[in-house]
Amino acid sequence: MADLQQTFEQLCNHVRETAKLENISSLLGWDERVMLPERGGEYRADQITLLAGIIHDRNTDPQLGVWLEELSDSPLTEEPHSETEATIRRLRSDYLKQVKLPKRLVEEFSHARVIGQQTWVKARAENNFGAFEPILDKIVSLSRETAEAIGYDGEQYDALLDFYEPEAKTDQVREVLETLKDQLVPLVAEIKESGRRPNMEIMKRDYPLAAQEQIGKMAAAKIGFDFTAGRLDVTHHPFCSTSGPHDCRITTRYDENFFPSAFFSTLHEAGHGMYEQGLNESWFGLPPGTSASLGVHESQSRLWENIVGRSYAFWSHFYPEAKKLFPAALGDVPMSDFHFAINEVSPSLIRVEADEATYNLHIIIRFELEQALLSGDLQVKDLPGAWNEKYTQQMGITPPTDADGCLQDVHWSAGLIGYFPTYSLGNIYSAQLMEQAHEDLGDLEGMFAAGEFGTLLTWLRENVHQPGQRFPGSQLVEDVCGDPIDSAPLIRYLRAKLGPLYGIQH
Repeated sequence: MADLQQTFEQLCNHVRETAKLENISSLLGWDERVMLPERGGEYRADQITLLAGIIHDRNTDPQLGVWLEELSDSPLTEEPHSETEATIRRLRSDYLKQVKLPKRLVEEFSHARVIGQQTWVKARAENNFGAFEPILDKIVSLSRETAEAIGYDGEQYDALLDFYEPEAKTDQVREVLETLKDQLVPLVAEIKESGRRPNMEIMKRDYPLAAQEQIGKMAAAKIGFDFTAGRLDVTHHPFCSTSGPHDCRITTRYDENFFPSAFFSTLHEAGHGMYEQGLNESWFGLPPGTSASLGVHESQSRLWENIVGRSYAFWSHFYPEAKKLFPAALGDVPMSDFHFAINEVSPSLIRVEADEATYNLHIIIRFELEQALLSGDLQVKDLPGAWNEKYTQQMGITPPTDADGCLQDVHWSAGLIGYFPTYSLGNIYSAQLMEQAHEDLGDLEGMFAAGEFGTLLTWLRENVHQPGQRFPGSQLVEDVCGDPIDSAPLIRYLRAKLGPLYGIQH
């Protein structure tokens, strides 16, 4: 047993050292998207590519395989989902996947991702899909090659989905999203037929950027984001990046004439950041100190952004401060009108600014398109037309430009094919978790109205953050809530909030 423990320590030390290199790469990626001069892009791609090759060498080191072979099915794995068992199980799964990927492919894909993101920023700004098409075509081809190298039992998409939502299967996710869609479409129709509309002019008034930054940081800190172990910066597409156990970077983007853009993206990324800050620090770099899945990660960002951040109770606490910071914009606006406006339901073009009821329809469109791109049923050159057709059919609106259409998201430029469905899984998980939190904690609305968010955060830390990767995402949520993945709580939540606003039945 002592020899096994020594082997386990050697394994953990190796992986922790690799994690430091991954953190350095993450920091270079953050710098590229926040601070890098335009002409520094090509060399940054070379730097990140070099690191990717070194990291891949370490992830596929034969000694790693020897250690994992010795530890698998040993007494150290006898307690299911313990920190030790989860570490061995998850590292072995990752190792078996990584050894199937040629170093050449890893490096080429890493370089393409960096160039892809840099090309996307310029192409979107110039509404020029043609400039983006060649690198996207390469990224799709490399994604396809990655899926084939790893292999899959069911659908080709499974191989990529597993990077983001371990053990999930495409057919299962498709069924969940179709069920959700069947419930959302009637709700959106009822809202449209109600004839009620908030005064959205309120949101489009002059909101000075300095005051937006002030209220965003204040709200993020109040709900629990630790600015002594993190920071907030500006970028083209908001994201969260972790470079160490006490170094979590979140970003946002500001619009002086649209209040929700920066405020809710800040809350969203703060939710991601609070998950990172709540992970088990003693296991940092190892599975028990790593997020369970991107679906669970997204549950945390959407929970704080929407279920908490768009609630009447939340603004009962924050609205007086908002009126002080934006006297010209909000001085004559009752809180009920403001609350209605931030919960507007209306089909829109931009996913990150979509309301809660239509948001998942955006995800379903992307899920369908990226499967078609990966399989080859849809050619990259035909993406703008296919995108516009789906938006016309499923949302009733047609993007006037590619910048507001297929160029709006950074994900495909970053090679993140397989990522999008985790957003909807996160929405479903968030509602399930919040229902359970209400049952366990009592009057959360009263706490929010009093500016008390720590009770909920503590509950999330204990039940969601601290377990890390000891369980797959869906199992973690099922263990906490007592039920498998179920979109019913999300629909109940939406109807309970939107029903009174739009005069429809709960």
